[in-house]
Amino acid sequence: MSSSKTQSSIPYRQIRAHYDTETITVYQAYSAIIATAAVEAQKLNASPDFKPNRMTWIKPSWAWMMYRSNYSLKDPQQSHILALKIPHSHFHRILSSASVTPGHGTTMTAEEKAKPVRVQWDPERSIDMKILPYRSIQIGISGHLGMEWVDWIERIEDVTQMARKLKEAVDVGLEGVGVEEMVERGLVPRERVYALDEELRKSLKMDLE
Repeated sequence: MSSSKTQSSIPYRQIRAHYDTETITVYQAYSAIIATAAVEAQKLNASPDFKPNRMTWIKPSWAWMMYRSNYSLKDPQQSHILALKIPHSHFHRILSSASVTPGHGTTMTAEEKAKPVRVQWDPERSIDMKILPYRSIQIGISGHLGMEWVDWIERIEDVTQMARKLKEAVDVGLEGVGVEEMVERGLVPRERVYALDEELRKSLKMDLE
């Protein structure tokens, strides 16, 4: 869970996520048709409305998912938020297949464009949508991995109600409410720094500002 820590205490590019010894949880928002079928079958592509050839953007940050979907209230195509548990080895495989989206004024090489995964480092958000001074990772999956990665998901959970309860709490006001209390109230997941080896850090340009 992202807090309002200062820039000096959190690296500019860092992955924060909810994870255990076997899996990491990432989030994406889908329509009711896709989400309901996915949860029932425990297969993300259970609905024919799911299009594996389209780039899918997954996010380890709960707060960024809230921002991107407006707590699942943005539009019907993002009305259900799914928590997807992926084994660490497969998550690392996804990251190792990524090119980082270039900044303004720079372009990607042909080799980078050919990779099936895109990584963007976007400004992290607080749970009430304020911009924070460090970045959060978004991971776009397409190409052959767009077909494969859905089979790597070990568990699918609909966490839409958790998002909407958080929205209600934000609207009432969370002044003075700490992260630990929000976790205990079931409003946010417990997120920790997700460490990567130096090779992956370099390929994801994590040490650049």
